[in-house]
Amino acid sequence: MTQTISAKDVAELRGRTSAGMMDCKKALEEAGGDLNRAAEILRAKGIAKAETRAGRSTLQGVVAGYVNGDATEGALLMLTCETDFVARTAGFQQTAERLLAQLAASAPTELAGFLAQPAADLAGKTVDEAVKALSGTTGEGVGLPAAIKFAPGDKGTIGLYLHHNRLVGVLVELTCGSEGVARGSGAQELAREVALHIASADPMAVRPEDIPAEVVARERRIAEEQVVAEAKPEAVRPKIVEGKIRKFLAERALLEQPWVKDDKKTVGQLIAEAGKTVGAGFTVTRFVRLKVGES
Repeated sequence: MTQTISAKDVAELRGRTSAGMMDCKKALEEAGGDLNRAAEILRAKGIAKAETRAGRSTLQGVVAGYVNGDATEGALLMLTCETDFVARTAGFQQTAERLLAQLAASAPTELAGFLAQPAADLAGKTVDEAVKALSGTTGEGVGLPAAIKFAPGDKGTIGLYLHHNRLVGVLVELTCGSEGVARGSGAQELAREVALHIASADPMAVRPEDIPAEVVARERRIAEEQVVAEAKPEAVRPKIVEGKIRKFLAERALLEQPWVKDDKKTVGQLIAEAGKTVGAGFTVTRFVRLKVGES
């Protein structure tokens, strides 16, 4: 019996992979309706490129970001709605800024902890209730899917990049063995450069070994299917697969990526050179990248 494939699933797969509608429908049929497996099938056939995110949506909204004067603390959040019209209204954007101010003034916490806090400007309501109340005002579903604060202390430096359209934002944390260097303008400039790169290149993790094992396993399955489909000699297939995996890790790990401003050096080399200039080593501890429309 033929699997019934919904137009919604076809559209979602197309959004993930940029493949054609009929290719997406056939892949879903072959995968028994499993979206993740269908994406793998398209990749293995060379029809789709690697996804930058596991899932996508049609959400609208804004990203709001903050870093304090000495770059020792930073905050980033995303407030979402259903239409761009609402996202661009003054009330919606002011709400995002009020929530950002509260997040910046709070101790670092998980999203659930921030949502449970009393709303700073609404007595008797939590942040979560304040966000839901905005739905009644706008007539649209409103959400706060991400709220992050970094506060690394005296030996850390925060870099913030917020795109002019407020649809993409990045927060990155660098640490250094020297408090004096971490507070210097060179460290802050480096952190901003790394944040800008992350916004553009969309890395998955800081280092290759930080990329989740299940993601690497998926890429290996796809590579193995590709070498079979391409009828490569069996003796060289393992070597080709390993080469594809190394290429994938280099493309998706921040420190291995070519720097967006000079592709003759990697981000790792950029950071190492900056450390030599000031006589101290820098480490990228963590980063977060938010983009409206991506989950």
